Amino acid sequence: MKKILFLIIAGISLIYAGYFAVVYFASYSEGTRSGELIKFSKKGVLFKTYEGEISQGISGAQIFSFSVEDKNTEVIDKLDAYQGKYVKLTYKERFGTFAWLGDTKYFIINAELESSPHFNKN
Repeated sequence: MKKILFLIIAGISLIYAGYFAVVYFASYSEGTRSGELIKFSKKGVLFKTYEGEISQGISGAQIFSFSVEDKNTEVIDKLDAYQGKYVKLTYKERFGTFAWLGDTKYFIINAELESSPHFNKN
């Protein structure tokens, strides 16, 4: 009986560890998005995470929500400085997320200033 109980617990632990590894390390997609950085904040009650939004249209009809991991301090500093400006964000989309990582599946790995296509004089 003890052997069966041990095997069940070991099996559940392996399934959980596998799930955690896939969600944390595997990426579903990678890419870039550009838009005006309209929100960037640290929020949460139990777990404080960095969350933000960019507007990808003139009227703000298309909003891209994203998260930034705490360990990515360079990106956090850049996004704090770029508030209200047009930015290009490089992201990694995960299969899922955990509460201590962020609210979204999109995690920003780089941020750059861009010139807005809405105000170019060509």
